Amino acid sequence: MTVKVAVLTSGGDAPGMNAAIRAVIRSGLLAGYEMFAIFEGFRGIIENKIVSVDRTFVSEIIMRGGTILKTARFPEFRDSKVVEKAAENLRFYGITHLIVIGGDGSYRGAYALSKHGIKIIGIPATIDNDVMGTEQTIGFDTALNTITEAVDKLRDTSSSHHRCSIIEVMGNRCGDLALYSGTACGVDLIISPEYRPSEEEIIETLKNINLNRARHALVIVSEKQFEDLEKLRERIVEETGFDAKIEVLGRIQRGGSPTASDRVLAGRLGVYAIDLIAKGIDNVCVGLVDGRLRHHAIAEVTKSTNPNLDELLNVIDKLK
Repeated sequence: MTVKVAVLTSGGDAPGMNAAIRAVIRSGLLAGYEMFAIFEGFRGIIENKIVSVDRTFVSEIIMRGGTILKTARFPEFRDSKVVEKAAENLRFYGITHLIVIGGDGSYRGAYALSKHGIKIIGIPATIDNDVMGTEQTIGFDTALNTITEAVDKLRDTSSSHHRCSIIEVMGNRCGDLALYSGTACGVDLIISPEYRPSEEEIIETLKNINLNRARHALVIVSEKQFEDLEKLRERIVEETGFDAKIEVLGRIQRGGSPTASDRVLAGRLGVYAIDLIAKGIDNVCVGLVDGRLRHHAIAEVTKSTNPNLDELLNVIDKLK
């Protein structure tokens, strides 16, 4: 009996998703499986946007950002009846295994499907780097490089105007993008869920920078850290001697051709997912731990918390 495996992408798009799709489909075909692609995430299962694919389906996509399968938010998937209908639709096509490429929200949807008899493999892909069971998610490195390039350019104009540039980056509840990009760019202040100076400390630090006759200041802020970032900007202008501008990088962080690192990671995780199916292992999420491929039960990964960042925070403290 031919094993039938489907793949979808869900949640926010991330550079390298296409490379992961390519790895899954090509390695699956090589293993002798019938491969299916599902468009528009979990919604596509309900709407029967499911097609059988061959090797050529994934030609010339390894370098492309975004996802050729498209993605969509589908809050209705929280309804157990909708999940049950999705499982029925997959069984109609004879699909027993589903590979879900996405973030923690996608994993929760996948876990719900696993309770209805669908065998699941999760592949972590999100720029936020907030999926448990892996040290790095597909898309994080590309987004980090995009931010680094943007901050380097903002440094030029900031120094020309004696300005404090407040640069807001994405990350949801995880500060990895802020922490890593702030370290890479040598900024003056990083504000994230894991590294949060008080507003008074922020003002005092910027005052001292200005007193030392610095030409400018750079502050990286992880999103959702302030109810009103504009109020902080106004305080900086009034109390520190700097002009100040807020630069929201926004969804530009999601775009662009994936870096070599993200392409290789996507390839490794995609092939590993198919290898696990061949070994009869399912309902797991794959990841990179200590540089090696690992898998963890999806039920445990969805309960986990953010990894410890003590080492990086120690570096930031010593490089202030």
